[in-house]
Amino acid sequence: MTTVIRGVVHGTTIQLKESPGMPDGQEVEVVVRVIGPAPAWGEGILRSAGVAAQVTGFDEAFAEIERARKASAFREPEP
Repeated sequence: MTTVIRGVVHGTTIQLKESPGMPDGQEVEVVVRVIGPAPAWGEGILRSAGVAAQVTGFDEAFAEIERARKASAFREPEP
């Protein structure tokens, strides 16, 4: 059985963020892997959206998609 549970190191003790669901005294093997800080909310989309700035004609294509979306017959007109 393999379970991934995050924790925080305090000296030689690792405080788990949740219960491992095992009885006290159960022998386990621990593999420690350092994780980086969580990215700030929205950072991923900003990083991926930045690629579009390098694509020739992207702004024009996006504007055309937006015009077609607004003109679509199945949508109610915007005020």
